[in-house]
Amino acid sequence: MSDSTKPVRVRFAPSPTGRLHIGGARTALFNWAYARRRGGKFLLRIEDTDRERSTDEYERAILEGLRWLGINWDEGPDVGGPCAPYRQTERIDRHRAYAARLLEQGAAYACFCSSARLEELRQTQSARKEQQAYDRKCAGLSAAEVQARRAAGEQPVVRFRVPEGSTRFVDHVRGEVVFDNKEVDDWIMVRADGLPIYNFVVVCDDIDMGITHVFRGEEHLVNTPKQVLLYQALGEAVPEFGHLPLMLGSDGKKLSKRTGDTALQDYQERGYPKEAIVNFLCLQGWALNGTTEIFSTDELVAHFDIKDVTKAGAIFDLDKFQWMAGEYIRKDSIEHLADMCAPFVLRAGLATEALLQQRRAWYLDVVRGEQERIRTYGELPARIAYCFAKDDAVVYEPDAEKNARKQAAAVETLGAYRSWLADSLGRGLSTAELREGTKAWVGARGLKMPALFQPLRCALTGHAGGPDLFDVIALLGGESALARIDAALSRLASKPATEGAQGPD
Repeated sequence: MSDSTKPVRVRFAPSPTGRLHIGGARTALFNWAYARRRGGKFLLRIEDTDRERSTDEYERAILEGLRWLGINWDEGPDVGGPCAPYRQTERIDRHRAYAARLLEQGAAYACFCSSARLEELRQTQSARKEQQAYDRKCAGLSAAEVQARRAAGEQPVVRFRVPEGSTRFVDHVRGEVVFDNKEVDDWIMVRADGLPIYNFVVVCDDIDMGITHVFRGEEHLVNTPKQVLLYQALGEAVPEFGHLPLMLGSDGKKLSKRTGDTALQDYQERGYPKEAIVNFLCLQGWALNGTTEIFSTDELVAHFDIKDVTKAGAIFDLDKFQWMAGEYIRKDSIEHLADMCAPFVLRAGLATEALLQQRRAWYLDVVRGEQERIRTYGELPARIAYCFAKDDAVVYEPDAEKNARKQAAAVETLGAYRSWLADSLGRGLSTAELREGTKAWVGARGLKMPALFQPLRCALTGHAGGPDLFDVIALLGGESALARIDAALSRLASKPATEGAQGPD
């Protein structure tokens, strides 16, 4: 364990080989909250040693995604800091210096075994049902032998010499963890081309950057004994560890595209409020108090402790996530909600930015009518498309049309109501007066409300449910409402497109 009196220094070290994984976002969030609560430093380091797959585009996307969530860093590739540079490929000279140090003290050694020999060794061990591990053929080479072979043009890898005994460390999530060193292979630290690998460079960089705590996903647990042994071989303080539980899909297996999107950007693009994303990610292995599910980022920072993170896998319940997103939308101000939804409305081609500005009050009323129903900003366009449609081209959802057609005498009822509505609108009745007058009109004819309301809703919006119909009439305007009823009288009088269709002979 590291000295608990040291100032906290934690890091998030993503690899820019793809979009920011939702699990990575949670890891960053927990590290950030831990540092902020303790007045420590949160570092961002880019682990770009996978040169073939790392791109500047992915790096930018990761940084933008973290900032969008409200996560800021004290040191990093774009803000600098006393431990710069913060990209691993820019620190190769430091890694080589550490490798030379380990070689000099005998904690590592040069290995000249060919790929063919290693493959033959694996096959032999597999046939004998033995543990697959390097047999240390090169572990006893003298310095002179190594120098001679290098001079002859052979390029070795550098392997770490795993000592006998066991490796133990205390994990803040899992308690004491013990590995038998026999289970740890003499692993490769530096490839033959001179490039170091992850398990080596991550320790070098964490030492140089003074990292006191390493909190990461449990998939890294198997790497930890190798890294602890490295710290010990270098005579450096071992940081405190905490391995976060896996995020699992609803099927209890590792989260995948089948059970939930895996990238933060997927949820941004669908219009999940970022506050809901932060809140939900916090619940993936941690809880505020066991009962409160909706809480702010400030509350997270005030209460987060890595020791409270659970060991069991966290179920990524998409239904709960959508519920939580809806809760944030419902408590939002209508002005802010309208602004957050506007890009999705524009992207759907429903309106221009100029139109939304010109008709701002009307647009706010449109959004207000759906605030209780939508769960993400991205759901709004489909629900309000009818507000922007031509009166004779409203798209009827199958359920809406089915509900309208199942009402006896739907066309006759709607036609009669159309006459009453035109007269009432001509007399300037208010929305409230239209609502009460319609109820009286339905009652006087001995009808039930669905007999009118289902055909009327289909005519005005094309949806089976939605805002109060008289609010809808106010949004559309009387002229448009009457025109839509006229169109519905014609459309509902004809047979549905599928009715009477005959199959092949």
